[in-house]
Amino acid sequence: MTIQVAHLSLTPPVFLAPLAGITDLPFRNLVSSFGAGLVVSEMIASQEMVQSKPGVREKAELGFGRENTAVQIAGRDAYWMAEAARHVEANGAVLIDINMGCPAKKVTSSSGAGASGSALMKDLDHALTLIEAVVGAVSIPVTLKTRLGWDDNMLNAAELAKRAENAGVQMVTIHGRTRCQFYKGHANWQAISSVKETVGIPVIANGDILNSQDARQALGQSGADGVMVGRGAQGRPWMLAQIAADIYGSSEPDIPVNKAMADMVGAHYEAMLDFYGADLGVRVSRKHLGWYMDVAQTDPALRRQIQTSHDPKQVLALLPEAFDTPTKKDAA
Repeated sequence: MTIQVAHLSLTPPVFLAPLAGITDLPFRNLVSSFGAGLVVSEMIASQEMVQSKPGVREKAELGFGRENTAVQIAGRDAYWMAEAARHVEANGAVLIDINMGCPAKKVTSSSGAGASGSALMKDLDHALTLIEAVVGAVSIPVTLKTRLGWDDNMLNAAELAKRAENAGVQMVTIHGRTRCQFYKGHANWQAISSVKETVGIPVIANGDILNSQDARQALGQSGADGVMVGRGAQGRPWMLAQIAADIYGSSEPDIPVNKAMADMVGAHYEAMLDFYGADLGVRVSRKHLGWYMDVAQTDPALRRQIQTSHDPKQVLALLPEAFDTPTKKDAA
């Protein structure tokens, strides 16, 4: 199955969600190697991107020119949103995603650089000025990611999606929670159906989709055209491909075990060191190593040794032992 977003054909309709501090370029490359219809960069603040503040340029290794990569931008000022959009298009981006769903307080608060993300659901008129500014600034497709609403008394995702469609947005992804829920409880996939019934553009369901069973339920309850997976890919970069195989009949991914798993993790570890530099790379890699070892049920003492080591050579030397547990594997 393929989702058409303007001239882009996204196959299969199983996408990787943007996760701050997680879906960096090394991880997106790894997920893409198994198979994903779309991967989305970490959210980038529009003004900071244009002004190239420290740390943002590194984060902005966004996959420019990659056919299955969306660059996600956020902000509250139409000028900076448009400038950021022009910037990423000029650098070869093929798809821009607007974030109006992030629930973090530093993003949604009215002070500093806040009042963006899901806070924009409290002011749809202002939200539309940002959408119109981005769509009007570029020739590449623009998509939108948001939530059901600000809270249970303001469930306006369908209205926002319809207005966004009228402004030229080509696809919308809905996380099945309100902002005030943050990540508590369970995503309400059924509520996404109101968006699907309102718009003619593709709708993607997001939230609590960890495996193929969840994906089937989310699609059935929402009527959505595809799913977006976040936490389900942590430690299991093949999960998107597995969902696509189970639901859409795509090729089964070659799920690594034992030496193959150690080799994959080692390659991902070295990619992070190359991307961030050795010191930062060692720190950033620890959460990923932890998720991989969760899957392998690595011995706790060996796990601690790997996650506390500051020596990349030692970590790489220990990985074969960490994943040599075939009787404990729950790879899928």
